[in-house]
Order: sequence, then structure tokens, then C-alpha cells
Amino acid sequence: MTDGERRYDDEEAPLAGYATLATAFAVGAGLFTAAARRRGLRLPDAVPPWDVALLGTATFKASRLLSKDKVTSFLRSPFTRREREGEANEVMDAPRGSGLRRAVGDLVSCPFCTSAWVAGALVGTYACAPRAARLLCAGLSAVAVSDWLQYAWSLTEQRAEG
Repeated sequence: MTDGERRYDDEEAPLAGYATLATAFAVGAGLFTAAARRRGLRLPDAVPPWDVALLGTATFKASRLLSKDKVTSFLRSPFTRREREGEANEVMDAPRGSGLRRAVGDLVSCPFCTSAWVAGALVGTYACAPRAARLLCAGLSAVAVSDWLQYAWSLTEQRAEG
């Protein structure tokens, strides 16, 4: 069988679990939209580039916090197992179980996967309460900038030692 002819295997990819998660995301977005419309929430006509950058940086940091940080392991532990320690207090978790449990494990152990959910929550907050969302995003972005500075500092120290 060629790569183009490979079929999905439920052991390899919990498709029903993925479908459940995608449905939950779509339902959440739909409920938010319906509630916003019912309350007469006026959505912005445009999002300034600065806010997009702020939302993007905050999404990056929140996704890494949720999917890789030691302190948030308690959220992932029902769905993942620890594979190894990473750098900078990050951990590498792998999904466990099957079906929906495995699908959630895939989601919560992957910062790229988690980012869509985080972005949805932050954009929803931005639509309802832009000032509060900017403040939250500024805090998460400050942590991301701090991480980069910590990393740069540690590289400087390593160069000085070696």
C-alpha cells in the first residue's frame, strides 16, 4: 500500500474523538455568537494590527502554559503521561488512552492544537470586553517577552562560562 492509499486506523488517530472536539469548538463558537447577538453586542468592524499582535503573543504564551508547563500538569494528567522533562521548566507529555480521552490528550499536549482554543477564548473576550482582553493579553505577552529575555540571558551566561 502506498502512502497515498493509507487508511486511518482508530489506534493511530481517534477520529471520533477528534470529531467530538471539533463539534464542541464549533458549538462553543455558535453559542458565543448567539449570546452576543442576543445581548446586542456590537462586534468591531476591524481589529487593529497591534491588537492582533497582542492576541497572537498571548495565544502563544497561554498555549505553551497549558500544554507544556509543569504547573499545569494537573490539567493534562487525566489525558496524558509524562514522557520526559524539557527545557525551561517545560515537560513533554504524550496522550494516553483511546477514543475521546486520547483525542483530548492529543489536544492538551500540543501547543499548536491548543492555540486554536486559546485564540477562540481570547478573541471572544476581546469581542465582549476589549479593555479586559487587552490587559489579559498584555500580561501573557509580558510573560512571553520575559521568557525570551531569560533565554537570551542564559545563552549569555553559557557563552561567558564556555
